[in-house]
Amino acid sequence: MTEFTTTTDGDGIATITWDVPEKSMNVMSYEGLAQIDKLMDDALADDAVKGIILTSGKEGSFAGGMDLNLIAKMKADAGDNPAKGLFDGVMDMHRLLRKIELAGMDPKTQKGGKPIACVLPGTALGIGLELPLSCHRIFAANNPKAKIGLPEIMVGIFPGAGGTTRLVRKMGAMAASPFLLEGKLVDPVKAKGAGLIDEVSDDPMTDARAWVLNAKDADLVKPWDAKGYKMPGGAPYHPAGFMTFVGASAMVNGKTQGVYPAAKALLSAVYEGALVPFDTALKIEARWFTSVLLNPSSEAMIRSLFINKEALEKGAVRPTDVADQRVKKLGVLGAGMMGAGISLVSAQAGIEVVLIDQTQEAADKGKAYTANFADKGIQRKKTTPEKKEQLLNLITATTDLDALKGCDLIIEAVFEDPKVKAEMTQKVEAVIPEDCIFASNTSTLPITELAKASSRPEQFIGIHFFSPVEKMLLVEIIKGKGTGDRAVAKALDYVRQIRKTPIVVNDARFFYANRCIIPYINEGIRMVAEGVEPALIENAARLVGMPLGPLQLVDETSIDLGAKIARATKSAMGDAYPDAAVDEVIFWMEGEGRLGRKSAAGFYAYDEKGKRQGLWDGLAAKYPVSDDQPDLTDVQHRLLFAQSLEAVRALEEGVLMDIREGDVGAILGWGFAPWSGGPLSWLDMIGAPYAAERCDQLTETFGDRFACPDLLRDMAAKGQSFYGRFAKAAAAA
Repeated sequence: MTEFTTTTDGDGIATITWDVPEKSMNVMSYEGLAQIDKLMDDALADDAVKGIILTSGKEGSFAGGMDLNLIAKMKADAGDNPAKGLFDGVMDMHRLLRKIELAGMDPKTQKGGKPIACVLPGTALGIGLELPLSCHRIFAANNPKAKIGLPEIMVGIFPGAGGTTRLVRKMGAMAASPFLLEGKLVDPVKAKGAGLIDEVSDDPMTDARAWVLNAKDADLVKPWDAKGYKMPGGAPYHPAGFMTFVGASAMVNGKTQGVYPAAKALLSAVYEGALVPFDTALKIEARWFTSVLLNPSSEAMIRSLFINKEALEKGAVRPTDVADQRVKKLGVLGAGMMGAGISLVSAQAGIEVVLIDQTQEAADKGKAYTANFADKGIQRKKTTPEKKEQLLNLITATTDLDALKGCDLIIEAVFEDPKVKAEMTQKVEAVIPEDCIFASNTSTLPITELAKASSRPEQFIGIHFFSPVEKMLLVEIIKGKGTGDRAVAKALDYVRQIRKTPIVVNDARFFYANRCIIPYINEGIRMVAEGVEPALIENAARLVGMPLGPLQLVDETSIDLGAKIARATKSAMGDAYPDAAVDEVIFWMEGEGRLGRKSAAGFYAYDEKGKRQGLWDGLAAKYPVSDDQPDLTDVQHRLLFAQSLEAVRALEEGVLMDIREGDVGAILGWGFAPWSGGPLSWLDMIGAPYAAERCDQLTETFGDRFACPDLLRDMAAKGQSFYGRFAKAAAAA
């Protein structure tokens, strides 16, 4: 498959065009590396070629990054020594990019090289920026939709094809840190302002040609190859540079709590690389990059946050025999926080929205949420008044159910009461077309029960958004017992339209996400009742990679909501209800009026502006702290196993139908320790035999909620992993 081609014009400019067949955006493959290597050799050796332009054949983009199958191939080709295979493969990339950088110049005089420019039609990510950084000048099209940056850290690795070393030498450690450590992406104008690229142009190809034809020898020498080079901001042994690196180390450890290996490895590569010549720095970068690629955390993050997330977004679990179900007109019932958020993200996707509420005032307030969101965007120069007007024109706020005529999808987001939802279902079904799909945004009520109010249960489905809708990336789609394939396809196509990640689960109490979140919160509250220091509970959670401790999480979601769910669950389960110890704490807090952040009083104390001040010291009066405190690891295991065992049970019971959804849903839905790749990946990491053994220990000490599921016990006996046992079936589906 030809991914790179060369054409040479009468002026002696060789244009190498990157255009991967059957891909909307270029990604670097094993074959692609070999092809560009050969074409560069040919162009540098051809006396008729005076200069080179590297560009893309894709409209609006240069490249989206690396094909991660390339990493797998490097490992596989190395046989029993994957570290050597990866290191050698990475060094091959370094040699290619260094060849481009030096461009055939005499190593002593630094003369005689051929100018190489890179033209970016648009988005350039990962190696799609590392490759241009090795060129002598980067020209980008004035395309405000384009994103330029190095997002590798977001999927558990770091820029390992020279991007880390080049960016730090180009910009300095401080200026480079947002792009390396945070994966910051910017448009071309901001990229030029930051120093990532050199020129932004309305006609970058013409400007690049002019530069290539007029470039002098001195224009081809990179700063780090020039005599007397000094790193911007100072090297580590310089007083200013020393303070930068001390601060960076503290910042990285503060943000990652030491559980993300890529961030620490990146910082090590930058620090050590800054102490040595450039070519040695590339070897150091390659060694740290290889170390990260071999770390099980990075492998799990790549699998969940890149490969599996992308597969789910592209319809990996969509019914294959159902035609395109993209939504044209959406009806949203209920203009509260959830309904308003759903309307906003749908209008942003260009979908016509009818927003219904009981009063016009309430409906208008829901529409105003979009107006306020757009106003903030205008203040930050993210949008314009014209685009705000276009957005608002897509939303009709009304009390008139007849406005729902012509809708092809309804999302009900009314009060969490089965009777209210049933009444709305019947009223709306009398108005909407017969083929319209009806969805409920309920977070806890069983879809099969709600569907009993519908005359078309095969067209009834759950579409569970997380709050706030515009920020949360996950949408949980729930199949009732009677839900048909067209309803599933409709929900998946809609979620794809609004650019979120879907998971599809079968109906059960709390579905998947909430069934795992609630035990996490409950375990933290149990420990409070046992006399465990609340600060230990919260910090143990953060130190193991949870974004919020269980006590802060229940404050954010509201304590009275937790009490309401507890009462409803106890009513449904009767004598089998297992959480009486938790209820004692929750009901007491509710009785004290400490309802969480919304009341500026919960497990945490808040100031008059609602800002969290620290854990509430009055908690100890009711639940005194024990003199004997548990080991940190024991607290962390209680919190992680409480969630992970529910994920296993969900898979065992058929609520989860695909392990990929279990891991991706956990990370995007409630932030389960992203470094682990998700609960099932974490269990694979520690191994089924140890997990089963630890379950037995926790059960003996703390009770049956930690009982080892039969599935996990069977896997432990057979020495299996979740991805070893289920991955092929998931991929085939």
